[in-house]
Amino acid sequence: MDDKPNSEDLNENSEHLFSFGVIADIQYADLEDGFNFQGTRRRYYRHSLLHLQGAIEDWNNESSTPCCVLQLGDIIDGYNAQYNASEKSLEVVMDTFKKLKVPVHHTWGNHEFYNFRREYLTHSKLNTKFLEDQIEHHPKTMPSEDYYAYHFVPFPKFRFILLDAYDLSVLGMDQSSPKYQQCMKILKEHNPNMELNSPQGLSEPQFVQFNGGFSQEQLNWLNEVLTFSDTNQEKVVIDKWQCSRVPASLVSLGHQLVLGEPTAGK
Repeated sequence: MDDKPNSEDLNENSEHLFSFGVIADIQYADLEDGFNFQGTRRRYYRHSLLHLQGAIEDWNNESSTPCCVLQLGDIIDGYNAQYNASEKSLEVVMDTFKKLKVPVHHTWGNHEFYNFRREYLTHSKLNTKFLEDQIEHHPKTMPSEDYYAYHFVPFPKFRFILLDAYDLSVLGMDQSSPKYQQCMKILKEHNPNMELNSPQGLSEPQFVQFNGGFSQEQLNWLNEVLTFSDTNQEKVVIDKWQCSRVPASLVSLGHQLVLGEPTAGK
């Protein structure tokens, strides 16, 4: 006997609590159409702005307005850096987002770090940490300034957590910093290729230069937040860039939904 609930019954009987928007890989650039790194998929750099405008129009016209929008990273394309157009392209996209009637929470992907140093992003409009929720009497749920992560409550008993998937990465780092040296050491230990962006021959293909990872410090913080949510019977949505290699700590609890992007290319 199948005990699974009928989807039609769920739609009829379920109460609508709230909604939120999700968008990823805008990868805007004021350039002619091109292709991804592998040359297998066409990219419409200018046209991507029209898709964003259409999404914003739809969200603004929803009968039940979304509480927020999650922007999952790669907001502009890495090619902007080659044409010294990073700041200008980011300004174009952020001006478009101003038309949205609800808050936007930004996540950082590899293309953010192709264009900007981490220090720049920390002081830019892509840092939406000011929207975070602070849990009184639980100081361990406060994230460190050493990584870009935070949590917020869009609706009672629901907690959203944004993670920094490039906490450990050579991208966007000062090459003289200890953290950069640590990340490069890890990368070369697992990737003997001359081209560190190539996964060729790797048993663990996530060890490429355009990827990133979580520090133990960030995972410890995440565990504190999840423990609080578990204790208080909160549903949790985890927002992170990439879903290629999810740590066990992210999937150990059954009440979570992980939002991210597959690692399909650079």
